Amino acid sequence: MFNVEMYQGKKEKNYELVQKQLLALIEDETNRIANLSNAAALLNQFLDEINWVGFYLYEEDQLILGPFQGLPACVRIPMGKGVCGTSAATEKTLRIEDVHQFPGHIACDAASRSEIVIPLMKDGKLLGVLDIDSPITDRFDEMDQQGLEKFAEILSNHL
Repeated sequence: MFNVEMYQGKKEKNYELVQKQLLALIEDETNRIANLSNAAALLNQFLDEINWVGFYLYEEDQLILGPFQGLPACVRIPMGKGVCGTSAATEKTLRIEDVHQFPGHIACDAASRSEIVIPLMKDGKLLGVLDIDSPITDRFDEMDQQGLEKFAEILSNHL
């Protein structure tokens, strides 16, 4: 059973807690969709000031919508297009302060102002991306990036 935690205190400690919660949720489960679904729900509960969190999975040289929390989203994203496609193509985290300043941004939710996208990698292969949007400009900082990259690493190792 999952107990809702109140994330209080330092951001770094909160990320350590949510990473432990993720591991507890997925360590004995082998189903990829179940693990991605629980990961999206956990992040949606953990992060404040976000309007979308979820996954795009790499298939047939494109990203296809996976489990998420938020409004309905774009279903297919070509590699190299928008923030998600660029992150996937370069296999690098992208932390965008203002999505309206990002060339080729794909607006799935008009309320989104900032975004962070983390590639999901396993054994040197791209599995997909973790995508998080916020209605607040410059919502994500270096500590968020580090915490979410570790979260994505833990998750990728169980996919």
